[in-house]
Amino acid sequence: MLTDQFQRRFNYLRLSITDVCNFRCNYCLPDGYCDEKQPEPLNVDEIHALVSAFAANGTRKVRITGGEPTLRKDLPEIIRRCKSVEGIQTVAMTSNGYRMTKQIDEILDAGLDSLNLSADSLQPDTFRLITGHDKLQQVLDTVDMAIARGIKNLKLNAVLLRQYNWQERQQFFDYVKHRPISLRFIELMRTGDNGEYFEQQHVRGTTLQQQLVDEDWVSVLKGADAGPAIEYAHPDYQGKIGLIMPYSKDFCASCNRLRVSSQGKLHLCLFADDNMDLRPYLLTESTTELAQRIEYLVQDKLAGHDLASGFTGATRHLAMLGG
Repeated sequence: MLTDQFQRRFNYLRLSITDVCNFRCNYCLPDGYCDEKQPEPLNVDEIHALVSAFAANGTRKVRITGGEPTLRKDLPEIIRRCKSVEGIQTVAMTSNGYRMTKQIDEILDAGLDSLNLSADSLQPDTFRLITGHDKLQQVLDTVDMAIARGIKNLKLNAVLLRQYNWQERQQFFDYVKHRPISLRFIELMRTGDNGEYFEQQHVRGTTLQQQLVDEDWVSVLKGADAGPAIEYAHPDYQGKIGLIMPYSKDFCASCNRLRVSSQGKLHLCLFADDNMDLRPYLLTESTTELAQRIEYLVQDKLAGHDLASGFTGATRHLAMLGG
């Protein structure tokens, strides 16, 4: 398995397949997506070669991200090809849910194992203020459709925002009372273009964590290929509450994931100051050669992201790598 100089083991790949997004979330793309004349995203064959090399290095989980991945017309084929790679046990996807009511059957039939959706508010007006779209009902309909289809690992993400959804905490808790999903609150992260917004909206995840403990929620063990969320369960609730707190102490010590952009650049951290271009080698090197190249590059991964010091690296906005 891929192991860095700090003995962290990486079995989880977050793979962006497009940096285009159809939302205008005020914490990420308040002015909407701007076409920056990027090269075409990786095609299906390049994606298959990339995932095969990661699998040869012990990667067992691939999460497809964006931008918004459902904007790719070949998304079902991408899922099938990732799922077909020997060693890959879980293919997951993160989506804003905008188009999923029309696509969910085809996507699940392609082999998707796990789905993360996004609802930063359960109030339609507030949802529209945050995202720029009046699409909350479509997202919630997708949640219910996925539950009906029996998907085992369903999550709903909400970025904590002081002036928008902080007062909705109880409504979010009530939402998971009778739904077998994990609702994850994500602490807002500073990026290269949201400094003033961050100062206005940032809420420490530890504040919510203390509320959960006070209300008898209990932390649960997570799997080896799980993401960074700390999950809590309660005997009176069918669902769980998760917290992603990148500003917490030792957050990076348990890192198990690497990121590749839609153009094939390896990012050792969401907030790294540099990246390494793998695209020239995807269709010219063997799986073994590409795996060895990735293994060598991973040794440059730093101990932590240094967000607490205000460092944001090359990440201008989260749509670049899907968070």
